[in-house]
Amino acid sequence: MSNEKSQIVDTKALYVNPDRGVATLNYSQAYFTDIYSLINSDGFKHIVKLYLDSRNPDNDDDAFDNASVDEFVDVLKKIMVDDDSAYGTYDPKDILASVEELYSYYRSLLRVSVINYNDNKIVGNEFRTIDTQFNDLVRKVYRIVEEKLQGFENRTYRQVNAATNATMLVQQHNWRIPEGYQELKDIDFINTVMLRPPMMMHTKSNKREGVFSAVQQNPVARFHGERGKWYCYPAKIGESLAFIYFNVDYLVNGIALSNLFQLASPEEVEGAKPDEIVLFGLEKTEGMVSHYFHDEANDIWVGEVPYTDKTTYFGYMKKMCLTVHNLHQIYAGKLPIHGSMVKIRFTNGKEKNVVFFGDSGAGKSESIEALQELADDKIVSMETIFDDMGSFTLTSGEPGIYAQGTETGAFVRLDDLSSAVAFNNMDRGVYLNPELSNARVIIPADTYENVVKPHHIDMWLYANNYSDEVGIHRFDTKDEAEKVFIAGKRKALGTTDEVGMSTTFFANPFGPVQEEEKTRPIIEKTFSKLFDQGIYVGEIYTHLGNDKSKDALSESARELLDVLMNQ
Repeated sequence: MSNEKSQIVDTKALYVNPDRGVATLNYSQAYFTDIYSLINSDGFKHIVKLYLDSRNPDNDDDAFDNASVDEFVDVLKKIMVDDDSAYGTYDPKDILASVEELYSYYRSLLRVSVINYNDNKIVGNEFRTIDTQFNDLVRKVYRIVEEKLQGFENRTYRQVNAATNATMLVQQHNWRIPEGYQELKDIDFINTVMLRPPMMMHTKSNKREGVFSAVQQNPVARFHGERGKWYCYPAKIGESLAFIYFNVDYLVNGIALSNLFQLASPEEVEGAKPDEIVLFGLEKTEGMVSHYFHDEANDIWVGEVPYTDKTTYFGYMKKMCLTVHNLHQIYAGKLPIHGSMVKIRFTNGKEKNVVFFGDSGAGKSESIEALQELADDKIVSMETIFDDMGSFTLTSGEPGIYAQGTETGAFVRLDDLSSAVAFNNMDRGVYLNPELSNARVIIPADTYENVVKPHHIDMWLYANNYSDEVGIHRFDTKDEAEKVFIAGKRKALGTTDEVGMSTTFFANPFGPVQEEEKTRPIIEKTFSKLFDQGIYVGEIYTHLGNDKSKDALSESARELLDVLMNQ
C-alpha cells in the first residue's frame, strides 16, 4: 500500500488515512438509511478506490481488482438488481473474491463515526441507535452481494462490526480559555463514546523510548489544529481535569482512552479551567520529541507529543498524561506512586490494602497475579484501586496518610495476564498489536468514585526483580527503606528501550525524575509518617529479571499471603 499523503481521503463526511489505519465517518454531514444511497455515495467510491490502490496488479490474478472505480461500483449495483450484464468478462468467483477482500480491507481500519451534539440534540440522544442501524445497513449490502454471487444463502451469519468499531458524540464547550489558548477554542470535545469490543487495533510502533523533558515555551503557541482534524478527550485523571487533544491520525490512542480514564461530563467541562492539557500529534515540536511546559501564570501543565510513527504507541499517550498529572500532584504536595494498589478481602475476615511499587517490568502486576492464583480459595475479592499510577497524600489528622488512584482501567501486557483474567475481560478489552511482542490490552478495572476515594495503606512493597532472595522482606528502618525506594533499581525487561540493570529516581520517570528537588522532601515526610504509624514497608522478590518461569515469584507470593492473612 502507498504511504503517500495523496492516499488520504479528506471530505466533510469521510476521513481515511490508510497509513495510520484510521477512518472517521461524520454522520452530521452524511448518513445513509437505504442500500442504494449508500452504494451510490461518494464515500463508498472513496473506499473502493483506496482498496483498489492497495492491490498489486502485477501479482493479482483477480481481473476484477483491475477494474476502474466506476466500473467496480457499477458491477456491484447491477448484481444487486439481478442484471446479468454485470458479469460481462468477469468471473463471479473473481467478483466475490474482490468483494470479500474489499470488506476485509475496510474492516481492517479503525472506523469511528462522529455525531455533533450541538447540531441536533434529539439525534444526539439516539446516537447509539443511529450507529447500530448504519452497521446493519453495511452488513446487509455485503450479504446481498455475497449471496447473489455465491448463488445460495448462508447457513452461518457472523454479526461483525461491519461499518464502525466505535462512535463518538461530540460538542463544543465554553470552557475558561486563558490568554494564548484561543487556538483550542473550536476543537470539539468528546461528550460520549460507544465502543464495540473486543477491539483489535494496530499502531506503527509498539514500544516507548526516553524520558519527557521541560521546555521554556508553551506548546500551545504552535497549535493550529482544525475542527474535525482534532478532538479533545476531557479526562478525569485522579482528581485533576485534563484536556487531551489528539490529531485524528491518533484515533487509536484517542478511542483507547475511554477504557483507561474517566470521561468528564459536559457539566464538569463547561466553564472550567483544566489542570493539564496534552497536545498529541503536533506537526512541529522541538527536536521532534515529547516535552512538557508549566504555565505558572495559569497553573496549567501542558504536554506535547510530536507527530511521528514512533509516538503511535499508546504508552506515549498514557505516560504523557500521567507525567503532567504527577507534576501537578508534586506541586500540590502529594507523592506520585508508580505502582499498583489492590484491596484484598480474605475468607478469614481480614481486609488488606497493598501497594506494589516499581518501574516498568519490575513485577508489580505479576505479583498480584501470582497472589491471586495461589490464594484463589482464600480470597473473597481482590479489587484494583490503581494499576499503574497513584498518589499518597499526607494529612495532619486521621488517617495521617492515604492513597488514591488515577485510572479507571488497566493497560496491561497480554503476557502478564493469567488466562482466567484475560478471558473474563476479553469482551470488554481494547487490544493493541495483539500479534506482536509487548502486546497490550486496556480493560476497565474500577469505578472512578472508588479510584479517587481515600484508601488507607496496610502494606507498601518494592517489586525487586534483580535479587537472588526469595519471599518478602520488611525494612527495619526508615532510612533503609527510603534508600531502596529512591534508588529505583530494576532489571529492564524490554517494555521500553532499556536493557539490563537500570536505576530511576523513585522508580518513576513520570514526574519525580523531572522534579527531584521538589519530590525529595515529600518522600522524606511520607516515609516518616509510614514508620511512625507502623505500616508495613518492605520488598517482594519477583525474580522476573532472571527467572521467567515465575517459580520463585510463586514462592514469594506464598510468603506474602501468609503475612497478609496472619499478621
